[in-house]
Amino acid sequence: MAQTIFNFFAHLGNEVALFIISMIPLIEERGAIIFGAAKGMEWFKVLPICVLANMLPVPFLLIFGMKIVQWLKTTKTFGSFFTKYEQKLQAKSESIEKYGFFALTVFTAFPIPGTGAWSGSLVSTILGFNFKKGLLSIFIGVCICGIIMTLACYGAIGFLKIFI
Repeated sequence: MAQTIFNFFAHLGNEVALFIISMIPLIEERGAIIFGAAKGMEWFKVLPICVLANMLPVPFLLIFGMKIVQWLKTTKTFGSFFTKYEQKLQAKSESIEKYGFFALTVFTAFPIPGTGAWSGSLVSTILGFNFKKGLLSIFIGVCICGIIMTLACYGAIGFLKIFI
């Protein structure tokens, strides 16, 4: 599926493709950085485009996220998933709130399926995080994830070439 999406957007130009791919839930910047590396793009062009595009939907998700979740809970397709997900988060809310900012940052930064800016926004919204704290935490997480993925895709030597 990801390959089909990459091929589709590649016709728009690499930079536009990076930007769009970075905003797609579940693929996000982690997939876009892989795309950029596969296309032979320089990492110092790929990373800022991916971070910016991945963060673009976050303020809107933080503002309207709870309304979207409430609506999705009423649908046949997603209703049970979001109901269970919200209950699971509420059960863990005490420990998450204790480590709130740090926990949300780490959750967003880990480049594994089910984490990222979209999921981080959902967690922040459901648990009622402060907008500014949630936005900053997610931004830091997106930056960390971008650095991790850049190092993984381009290698530490490729990453350091700009300084050498």
